[in-house]
Amino acid sequence: MVDADDAHKMPLLDHLIELRQRLLYSVIGLFVAFLVCFYFAQDLYNVLVDPLADILLESGLQSDPRLIYTDLTEVFFTHVKVAFFFGAFISCPVFLGQLWLFVAPGLYRNEKHAFAPFLIATPVLFFIGGALVYFVIMPLAWQFFLSFQQAGGEGTLPIELEAKVNEYLSLVMTLIFAFGLCFQLPVIMTLLARTGLATSQGMAAKRKYAIVGVFIVAAIFTPPDPISQISLAIPIVLLYEVSIQMAKLVEKKRREQEAAAEAEGLSD
Repeated sequence: MVDADDAHKMPLLDHLIELRQRLLYSVIGLFVAFLVCFYFAQDLYNVLVDPLADILLESGLQSDPRLIYTDLTEVFFTHVKVAFFFGAFISCPVFLGQLWLFVAPGLYRNEKHAFAPFLIATPVLFFIGGALVYFVIMPLAWQFFLSFQQAGGEGTLPIELEAKVNEYLSLVMTLIFAFGLCFQLPVIMTLLARTGLATSQGMAAKRKYAIVGVFIVAAIFTPPDPISQISLAIPIVLLYEVSIQMAKLVEKKRREQEAAAEAEGLSD
């Protein structure tokens, strides 16, 4: 399989066999990454807990900060989730590499040059979104939620956080996935522009509707506090503007290619 014509001539069964092989390699990569991450699951979970622990220890909001679990198997399955979460991210290059090896033989040279950057941009943008959550959103959100604690006194009872192990992990994973997926907006919009399903003018004309939709999405995927919602909405709005500029570049390149093809046709 050296070019698109040869790839199209492959029998369907051969394509299915190759697809099974690529999926098998991806699953093996995920399984190996999962085992490695499960060995370090406790340390990885502690990394996720650090933003909360730092606030509790530095502020002295609790005399004995801790996480609790009420189910005998809760911590074990939490470690399994942590290992799968980190293992999936670590093995993502393996999956994307196998995807590229499967589709590349069926693409022409110009299609390969167009498709390859998106395979690189997808995990990078997801990582940037996750990093924004970890270093910016989580400290702000945790500080906001912990402000509702109260010290006990005469006539009042203390209100202190007793966070559960699995519930904390679920909240963190939801935030990271939400931000990581939303940061894929430039990739999606640029692909739509390449296929002609979206244009820079159309995206610019619908900007106000997009902004409203962004805040609705932020309200759904983030905890019910304005800090988290605004912190997600603003980067997505900026990424939407980046998507418009990327679409303009795609359209400009397409016009140049069409002009070159037309000039070549006239010369012939």
